[in-house]
Amino acid sequence: MLDTTMQAQLKAYLEKLTQPVELVATLDDGATSAEIRELLTTIAGLSDKVSYREDNQLAVRKPSFMIANPQTQHGPRFAGSPLGHEFTSLVLALLQTGGHPSKEAQDLLVQVRELDGDLHFETYYSLSCHNCPDVVQALNLMAILNPRIHHTAIDGGAFQQEIGDRNVMGVPAVFLNEQPFGQGRMTLAEIVSKVDVNAEKRAAAALSAREAYDVLIVGSGPAGAAAAVYAARKGIRTGLMGERFGGQVLDTVDIENYISVPKTEGAKLAGALKAHVDDYNVDVIDTQSASRLIPAAEGGLHQIETASGAVLKAKSLIIATGARWRNMNVPGEEQYRTRGVTYCPHCDGPLFKGKRVAVIGGGNSGVEAAIDLAGIVEHVTLLEFAPEMKADKVLQDKVRSLANVDIILNAQTTEVKGDGKTLTGLDYRDRVSDAVHHLPVAGIFVQIGLLPNTGWLDGTVERNRMGEIIIDAKCETSVKGVFAAGDCTTVPYKQIIIASGEGAKASLSAFDHLIRSA
Repeated sequence: MLDTTMQAQLKAYLEKLTQPVELVATLDDGATSAEIRELLTTIAGLSDKVSYREDNQLAVRKPSFMIANPQTQHGPRFAGSPLGHEFTSLVLALLQTGGHPSKEAQDLLVQVRELDGDLHFETYYSLSCHNCPDVVQALNLMAILNPRIHHTAIDGGAFQQEIGDRNVMGVPAVFLNEQPFGQGRMTLAEIVSKVDVNAEKRAAAALSAREAYDVLIVGSGPAGAAAAVYAARKGIRTGLMGERFGGQVLDTVDIENYISVPKTEGAKLAGALKAHVDDYNVDVIDTQSASRLIPAAEGGLHQIETASGAVLKAKSLIIATGARWRNMNVPGEEQYRTRGVTYCPHCDGPLFKGKRVAVIGGGNSGVEAAIDLAGIVEHVTLLEFAPEMKADKVLQDKVRSLANVDIILNAQTTEVKGDGKTLTGLDYRDRVSDAVHHLPVAGIFVQIGLLPNTGWLDGTVERNRMGEIIIDAKCETSVKGVFAAGDCTTVPYKQIIIASGEGAKASLSAFDHLIRSA
């Protein structure tokens, strides 16, 4: 199962273990159990600190296995295959159970250890989901650090009955003590803040007490990261605040147009951005979103209020809050979000195996989604509002060649339908004949572009009718000392490399402003 090269790499990692690790499997006679047995025995053979045994009498899912500390017989559990994107999660769980330290902030690790109460987490993932590993790894770490926390990562493809019974139609899907807890990518800090009810208040008070920054960057995607590096290199006090480091990059699978990097993945690029920022003296503030901008009075400081109630102060600001997926804004969309309405074909596509789905949008993203889904689901119907698709010709040629893809042009989606629990279809209007049609589908993948994350700026900086922040050639906004960069602005072409360049430009402009107004 693991080739010679991968075994050699894993053996090198396992040399970092400082204490024993026991792999305890609960298996049946199925093919997946045989694969897991082969994988775990191979791993155990790579290190004298790793042992393997089977206990098929346990009342747990079969097949599954626990990565345990032999003394406590406690640790995270995988149910089903830990391969695909989750192989990294398996390796990290081995290392952390074996005493290798986590790279998370020490105060956050202490917070996890001090959590009081019995917390039983379950995470459903798919092997092709690039958002799932962050969640699985965070919850695995919590289970390793705190004996009252339990976590089972469940391969949805291996436990289809549970997927149906629990109405899971998007991954990662997290349950806490058998109740829905969260959907989509979450960081360790976000998870801890949800279970530690007093964490947000403590964090807000600590943030408000921080000294004013020379430049505070709001948004930690490519534009924000570039701005932070350029500012820190000038030797000025720099803060970088964001909800999740990497932003939209985290939702991107393959990246092949970032110059000098022939091919990478979104999660890898986001990790590289974070590592680069961490090389400098930047005060990184995670899991915080801006709720209000209070521009500086003459000679004063700009203020950013956060959703948690904190107030951060700075001599200059760079807004780099990016954009988010555009919604259809039709009846039923919100009701059936994560219950059939989804925005990530790579993450959620495997959950619709053998079913009929729709893709909304005929641009590059929509056509690429249809092509990807065609290899998984029974049938794809692509609906495009305009008389023709906007995707590149090579993509259009490919999607039209697929036997299980239908394309409907001039189609305006008017309503998402369901039975109260799950999605059952959609209605669309033919914009030529005005006739309304019903399309029965189990899933709807919305791929109709982006909206800037600028609603919190109402009444402050000038924006266009699309909500984009209007900037000049130096990234300056209508408010002196406030700059903006990336997908939230009027700069054309929303690309990672353009956002990075704009972030650098905004940072240099902010520095120029500071030295001229000192």
